[in-house]
Amino acid sequence: MRLFPLTLASAALLLAAGPAGALGGAVTAMANLVGTPAGDAGRAIFTEAPTGVLIRIEVKGLKPGWHGVHFHEKGDCSSAGFKSAGPHMHGAAAAVHGLLNPGATETGDLPNIYVAADGTGAAEFLTTAVSLKGAGGRPALMDADLSALVIHANPDDHMSQPIGGAGDRVACGIIVFGEGSTDLH
Repeated sequence: MRLFPLTLASAALLLAAGPAGALGGAVTAMANLVGTPAGDAGRAIFTEAPTGVLIRIEVKGLKPGWHGVHFHEKGDCSSAGFKSAGPHMHGAAAAVHGLLNPGATETGDLPNIYVAADGTGAAEFLTTAVSLKGAGGRPALMDADLSALVIHANPDDHMSQPIGGAGDRVACGIIVFGEGSTDLH
């Protein structure tokens, strides 16, 4: 499996370090999430880690329940339904979806996020499948056409093809380096 839960010791270190993942000058990026209908749907912070990328997401205005989360190939959220973000990022020519699928090849697969009754949700996790700039030979989120973080209407079952039954795209954010990218607020 390519993802590992954040341990309590790691979480304590993050909190002691200050703003959202600003550990020892680590490289960070951000994505301001836009939802459907158009509006602020939250923010995500991405911190380069020694073996992947630590992601912290805070969402608002979404339907309560579980939602699939994926990296998409293009940093473009301009079209209706966020189709301009392209498909999930793939680590191989043959795209096989699913964190629970033994034949999985998609580097864009991420855990689901839970949204509470008030429309807000938060998650923090590490993916070892990517890097911000290509460290360790992993695919880069910050390549020539950037990448997008996309949240779907339904949960991802982590097995079904092609997107785990996650349904429509309900929020999208372009992953960019930028001023203030080390703080969610």
